[in-house]
Amino acid sequence: MLFGRIDHIGVAVEDLDAAIELYRGPFDMPEQHRETVEEQGVEAVLLDVGEGHVELLRPLSEDTPVGKFLQKRGPGLHHVAYQAEDIETTLDSLRESGVALIDDEPRVGIQGKRVAFLHPRSTGGVLTELVEPLR
Repeated sequence: MLFGRIDHIGVAVEDLDAAIELYRGPFDMPEQHRETVEEQGVEAVLLDVGEGHVELLRPLSEDTPVGKFLQKRGPGLHHVAYQAEDIETTLDSLRESGVALIDDEPRVGIQGKRVAFLHPRSTGGVLTELVEPLR
């Protein structure tokens, strides 16, 4: 298998504290981790759900990818992230299959994990993230 389990679902939000209250309160998802990821221009919060997470994303400014997403589409589903045990091998395989990559090389994401994004034009309109688990 190319992908492992779903690692997380990313949700773009305008008001991070209100979103946290919704997911922690009625949805009963405990907050697991909160971090500002400067490289991606977001403040991110991971909440536990089953074996995966919901990742709430608040842009640090309007000119970041998540900021532009919010301006164009409003709050909501931003991306789906799958685990990839060996992210370089997975990227090579996808590249050879003709999948358009946003990231040719992995970058550092939340919790210091290596991540890479696939272009939505190659993934049925869904921004797709690969996440390599910490070893």
